Amino acid sequence: MANGNGNKTDKVSQDEINGILWKACDTFRGAVDPSEYKNYILVMLFVKYISDVWHDHYAKLVEEYGDPKSKTAKERIERRLKRERFVLPEHCTFGSLYEQRNDANIGEIINTALDDIEDSNKKKLEGVFRNIDFNSEASLGQTKERNSRLKSLMEDFNDSRLDLRPSRVGKMDVIGDAYEYLIGEFAAGAGKKAGEFYTPPEVSQLIARLIVPQPGERICDPACGSGSLLIKCGHQVGSNDYSLFGQEINGSTWALAKMNMFLHAMDNARIEWGDTIRNPKLISDDRLMKFEVVVANPPFSLDKWGQEEARVDEYNRFHRGVPPKNKGDFAFISHMVESVTAESGRVAVVTPHGILFRSRGEGAIRRKLVDEGLLDTVIGLPPDLFYGTELAAAILVFRRQRQDDKVLFVDASGEYADCKKHNRLRAGDIERIVDACEKRTNIPRYSFLASQNDIERNGYNLNIPRYVDTYEEPVPIDLEDVASKLDQVEHRLVAAEQHLEECLRGVEHAN
Repeated sequence: MANGNGNKTDKVSQDEINGILWKACDTFRGAVDPSEYKNYILVMLFVKYISDVWHDHYAKLVEEYGDPKSKTAKERIERRLKRERFVLPEHCTFGSLYEQRNDANIGEIINTALDDIEDSNKKKLEGVFRNIDFNSEASLGQTKERNSRLKSLMEDFNDSRLDLRPSRVGKMDVIGDAYEYLIGEFAAGAGKKAGEFYTPPEVSQLIARLIVPQPGERICDPACGSGSLLIKCGHQVGSNDYSLFGQEINGSTWALAKMNMFLHAMDNARIEWGDTIRNPKLISDDRLMKFEVVVANPPFSLDKWGQEEARVDEYNRFHRGVPPKNKGDFAFISHMVESVTAESGRVAVVTPHGILFRSRGEGAIRRKLVDEGLLDTVIGLPPDLFYGTELAAAILVFRRQRQDDKVLFVDASGEYADCKKHNRLRAGDIERIVDACEKRTNIPRYSFLASQNDIERNGYNLNIPRYVDTYEEPVPIDLEDVASKLDQVEHRLVAAEQHLEECLRGVEHAN
């Protein structure tokens, strides 16, 4: 089981790994939709990584126990390998697959290897590869084209620089970060579909800072996508003393989340596959599980989200009212608020601005959340932060136990970096939002701490401009100065015209 990449131990940079992986996508560009080929790239990265880790551990055990040709050494090595974080059958390694890259049935060979990896690691990886088919004619083309693409994909991943052994790349986050990088790049090209699986890292970081997860707490995302928001919240704890839970409706995205957790060494996270509103899977003793922290970036204004089922919800999540059938925003909020502990539970959710002021059923739910003292903070974000929509969004924070009975409104809509593809929150923008939320004071044209009476006077309309006045007096115009400058411009124009006429006369005389 020698390492197919030789003995190279030179350190590799994050940017170099990212570049190699992004180049591997060239095999599919123009022939396969990005929403499809991202899964093949990310699965192959996963296989390459676990193969390199396995080889690294194997080499260390050979050094410790001796040549595996010896029966005793071989038995000891095999016993130790069975106690590893995961088990990788020898025929399932990337090296084994690479050696078969020219076989006519290479798609079937890869599928079989993935099935065997699952079977060997059922507790952690069961079902992760069920939605990926490397032998799919619909996704990868007819046999000749499919085999050619798969061969090219494996040759890209066999790049000697893409040696992902821990002894070479160091900390685990190098791989996790590469995975996140790819997900972000795919999201950038996936249009509206991107919003189904990706929250921009700066927004995830902001939510993690706002919600302040503590050691020992349980953190949940009921619309977890690829899991990036959960991972950011976990890292915010500052230790490994936390537990992660999530649910995702899309099977392929659920698989991404499972692999993402594994690559970040969070493979004990419980990530369920299913519809959170119609069929919540995070249940204990026939009741919703309770968490100290619940965060989410659910789909905006989801149509056909399950209103009929909500009317007879066995968990009584919608006792404040059932949201409209074509706008599921408050369905997710209701679920999240009912999923936190009574003692220290807090919620942070990304929403469209419409839920702050839309009337009728949504207005009634909004009023009850305010009257119960659950709403803590409303933050207006800049436009065009999220893939799939150019609209500005908001973050709502709810708390079961609050330090006051007021609601803080923050207008952060005007502070961001204007990037090529999307706007982006800068570190200073995040710091300013977090600082305002911690201090909970009035800052001119930025934040306002509203009382219950303030909100009642506005008819429970939470539209941020009703509370944060961002109007700035226009700079006075000195009309005399403007007239003087216009005179100067006119004089220069006359002089230029005279000069042009002289030049033209000179040309005529020369002819």
